[in-house]
Amino acid sequence: MPTKSAFFKQLLIWRYKHISEKNFLYLLSIVIGLLAGVVSVTLKNITFGIESILESGLSFTNKSLYFILPIFGLWLVYLFVKYVSKKPSKHAIPSILYALSKKDGLIHRRNMVLPLITAPLTVGFGGSVGLLGPAIASASAVSSNLGRLLHIDRKTRSLLIGCAAAGAIASIFKSPIAAIIFAIEIFSLDLTFASLLPLLIASVSSVLTSYFFLGDEVLFNFNVYNKFEISDTVFFIVLGVFTGFASIFFSKIYFGVTSIFNRLKSSKHKLIIGGLAIGLMLYFIPPLYGEGLGFINDLMLGNDLKALGKTPFDAYTDNIWVVIALLFGITIFKAIAMTTTFAAGGTGGIIIPTMVMGSSLGNVIAKCINNLGLNFQVSEANFTLIGMAGLIAGVLHAPLTAIFLIAEITGGYQLFVPLMITASISFMINKNGLDHTIYTKELLEKGELITQDKDKSVLTLMRLDSVIENDFIALHPDQSLGEMLRDGVSKSSRNLFPVTEEDGTFIGIILLDDIRSVMFDQSLYESTTVETFMHKPPEYIFYDKDSMEKVMQKFQDSGAWNLPVIKDNKYHGFVSKSKLLTAYRKELINFTS
Repeated sequence: MPTKSAFFKQLLIWRYKHISEKNFLYLLSIVIGLLAGVVSVTLKNITFGIESILESGLSFTNKSLYFILPIFGLWLVYLFVKYVSKKPSKHAIPSILYALSKKDGLIHRRNMVLPLITAPLTVGFGGSVGLLGPAIASASAVSSNLGRLLHIDRKTRSLLIGCAAAGAIASIFKSPIAAIIFAIEIFSLDLTFASLLPLLIASVSSVLTSYFFLGDEVLFNFNVYNKFEISDTVFFIVLGVFTGFASIFFSKIYFGVTSIFNRLKSSKHKLIIGGLAIGLMLYFIPPLYGEGLGFINDLMLGNDLKALGKTPFDAYTDNIWVVIALLFGITIFKAIAMTTTFAAGGTGGIIIPTMVMGSSLGNVIAKCINNLGLNFQVSEANFTLIGMAGLIAGVLHAPLTAIFLIAEITGGYQLFVPLMITASISFMINKNGLDHTIYTKELLEKGELITQDKDKSVLTLMRLDSVIENDFIALHPDQSLGEMLRDGVSKSSRNLFPVTEEDGTFIGIILLDDIRSVMFDQSLYESTTVETFMHKPPEYIFYDKDSMEKVMQKFQDSGAWNLPVIKDNKYHGFVSKSKLLTAYRKELINFTS
């Protein structure tokens, strides 16, 4: 009886013979869309189940104690990580981008399950983060491991991860077009028919899965009643400016708070300090609790007091400027609460918190315009919507995603022009202020990020190990010329020799040209040493520090044909320009084919 592995092997052979690569990719796109939809629905249901249980429990006790719940959620995540998973959850999008650039699109199997546990515990107990990032992380891990199981090549596996991300977004927001654009903008996928069709298939498949399980339930139940007026253009420009600078603030707060918590070595200390800080913020600003989707819906429907919830300032909310101040406080503190949740050990995403912050800021600006006494009147609901687009465009550096996402989830295509105005201005301001996003900063600094720049992307995908050559005979500085000729030159097919100490420390090189004029002068065989002819190379390649882009730049600047590789301060081999360029051309062909 054939074994399971033998049967699977036969199945793969049958597939290679009877199904073309193109049709197989389309079939996989359907499957991955379905799986991404199931993952997203599962994540939402687990989280909402936890929220429902806690809400019922608080109804029998004291609802005012809700602000302490995030501490319990973070504590449960801490215990799960310490005793079960043994590995802390990484931020979803950066870890996927790293897998695409440096791990051939391979994501560990545990990432299929971990976000489905840690994210609901974080968000369900009131952590101020979103579910979209964990949904993308889990769906991408499913896609990656399915691709590995089916022996899919790296490039196709990367596209399928994009399909999984698009599927997760399409399922949660019921926005297939924005999902496709997100995959292209964030994962730097090529906008070609070959990549566009699988993304489209996966998005539609995932949306259908969401409709099957959740019906026509939508995140935001809102219709645009106030159309765009040309006279409001200047106000949308102002909104774009404010959201642009707010998006910079968002990123700065993220890195600042993260840096503060990184100084704490103990995860338990991070948990305690972070949990107390979140609880304090929730006590004064209740809408920071959880994802904040209800807050956005209430704002769009004009229910300001319901959106704000019960606060210590309820006695003063009949004054519109107090309401504006409280809403502006949400704009400021949502970024702090979100980052604190992450830093304390929680798991979640940044997209929905970004939308909460943007909706609040947009509503604040509309209220200010309407209450300054200048006889201007704008739609607060429209500004709430467009504020979300402005923040997303700036924070993610994804203006097209922002425009189509807000337009799709609200049916607000009538607002396309103001969406374009605000999103583009916000993006330009943030892009000029920050070269990176929350997703890309660390990867960009290490040269590990795939971008739309094909040259840089190809260099990012290349591995230094693949171009290092080790068939060089190492010499020592105290060896005589005779020993160098006998033990080095006569036994080597190379015209280059590294010079090292006994412990492998690199100290210089010798070229055959350096000794050509004296190599037959036997009178020098014992009286001269390697050190006499040794010299420094024009540049060094540092194994643990230099990206492939930096390596290429060093060859260009130095004009050298071979450069030594230093690893842990020891000689590790050479890289030759010819092998580097050959590897680059091969990777370029593979990347663009």
